[in-house]
Amino acid sequence: MSAHSHIEKIDKEPEFVTANPPPPVVYPAGQSPYYRKLGDPGPLGLYGFASTTFILSMYNVNARGIMNPNVVVGMALFVGGLAQFVAGMWEFATANTFGATAFTMYGGFWMSFATIFIPSSGVLAAYTDESELNSALGIYLFTWMIVTFLLFVASLRRNMGLVVLFFFLTITFALLGAGKFSTAHGVTITKAGGAFGIITAMVAFYVGTAEMLDDRRNSWFVLPLGQIPKREMV
Repeated sequence: MSAHSHIEKIDKEPEFVTANPPPPVVYPAGQSPYYRKLGDPGPLGLYGFASTTFILSMYNVNARGIMNPNVVVGMALFVGGLAQFVAGMWEFATANTFGATAFTMYGGFWMSFATIFIPSSGVLAAYTDESELNSALGIYLFTWMIVTFLLFVASLRRNMGLVVLFFFLTITFALLGAGKFSTAHGVTITKAGGAFGIITAMVAFYVGTAEMLDDRRNSWFVLPLGQIPKREMV
């Protein structure tokens, strides 16, 4: 989700006149005196998303008999939430609108999701009818399916790693939402959503690692992302 150029503008040094001017500042070759490079925030955001998604998806498939997902609250607040939100803010600084939008939105998603399970929030306590709660959660999840589908469309000219990631994530949200709406097959559909969530997390781990190894000067090998040729502007 990151751009190829990560730069941030800094203030220009004030000019002044003196009888003994200071020696000129020598900058590295190819580096502008008014810009400095930033690190790529993409791997941070992708790892935060992948790790939290993997944990919750394991709970959704009832791995090792786990039925209560509350352990994921801490991960959702600080890793999937805060870390991913910060990555989104830094993507804005690198002029990567797509990455900024995706990371910030999903950072907000994880923080809002965690809030549901915090007793002091009063969200779950407000519902006395379980079917009403499931309907509310279903609408919540389907809303995120719409957001994810739109990001999937926006990823189609980026790379195949992101295309596959948002494709599986769209299906994941659709299945989890349908699981909340279904009364007869809710458990089965939710488990299917968990299985697709695990696949989504693995893809996100791969894409994050590929972006982190993208600098050939600091890595022994690179991982292919299936780059899609950019449209030539006339």
